[in-house]
Amino acid sequence: MTLMKGSNTTPAEPMLIRIYKKEAELEVWKRSTSGLYVRLKIFPICRWSGQLGPKQKEGDRQTPEGFYAVTAAQMNPKSKHYLSFDTGFPNAYDRAHGATGSALMVHGTCSSAGCYAMTDVGMAEIYALMREAFRGGQKAVQLQAYPFRMTAENLVQHRLDPNIAFWRQLKEGSDRFEATREELEVSVSAGRYTFRPAKSPETEAEVVVHRAMEDDHMAVLLEEGRAAIRTTYADGGQHPSFTTLWRRGISLGEVSRPEALAYAGLERVIASAQAMRPACPGSNTCTPSSADAKAPSPPAMEERLMALAPQDAPSTWLNELPSLLTSAPVGGAAMSFIHDQPMILGAQEIVPARLANRT
Repeated sequence: MTLMKGSNTTPAEPMLIRIYKKEAELEVWKRSTSGLYVRLKIFPICRWSGQLGPKQKEGDRQTPEGFYAVTAAQMNPKSKHYLSFDTGFPNAYDRAHGATGSALMVHGTCSSAGCYAMTDVGMAEIYALMREAFRGGQKAVQLQAYPFRMTAENLVQHRLDPNIAFWRQLKEGSDRFEATREELEVSVSAGRYTFRPAKSPETEAEVVVHRAMEDDHMAVLLEEGRAAIRTTYADGGQHPSFTTLWRRGISLGEVSRPEALAYAGLERVIASAQAMRPACPGSNTCTPSSADAKAPSPPAMEERLMALAPQDAPSTWLNELPSLLTSAPVGGAAMSFIHDQPMILGAQEIVPARLANRT
């Protein structure tokens, strides 16, 4: 209640949920009096199972990724895992791709078989927040489930993962929410997620600017020769805060496959980082030659192992990004990300006027 009061919102206002597997965090967002969503609280996830990537078939232990709608009918106050709600998997996208499975939940305890386990204490709070939003008139709580925080850095690092084409669709939705702080209007067309433009032309223009900045940032990271990695799990992971408690001998209750947590989040480099080539020798400016601008050299053997990636993923990654090969970032400074907050080091931060006064 204190957090809601400080964020200019109330229990009856609509909410939405954002989940990040790799960081093992669940965020609750509430609509404030401004009409925009503000992040109310981050809940650590005690256990999720499987690997990064979407659920594909019954029994694969994968937790869902994508955009889902949770109605009051999906809430279960008598769950065997204390309290729970069904994510709504499979949605239209999942069905279009032949995905199978059922009862993919967010629930209490610390045990997962395709679910997000929040502990009983965490789930009690999340459940109550949802209950009050439904009582306030909200028809469905939007659930956005991501493999990791959808930053330019993370997308470039995972560019050779077989799921990259799917993750780029998720990033489009994530970028749109970051730019507008409005609930996404999501549909599925020709087997792809699509997002309805904002009602306000000014807001939609901000989305275009934000996505262009993200594309430019990814192009810079690619030109710098950032390493490509693959993150693997023996069977899912958990938030470091719970790992610390567990190692200290503090009981987390029922924990599924605890032995797998020792092998959670292992990163394997599949394309080594390359030193950034100076744009031009000497102090004078110049344009790179066609030889300099040609495609990267053939991948090393480790990288060839990733050939099962979709055709529209790594092979066209560079071609679909705006090129920054002949220009420097704003102010000549390097861009970095701290979580999901963009900043430009050594230059004035650029924040759309509509976002400048947000909490």
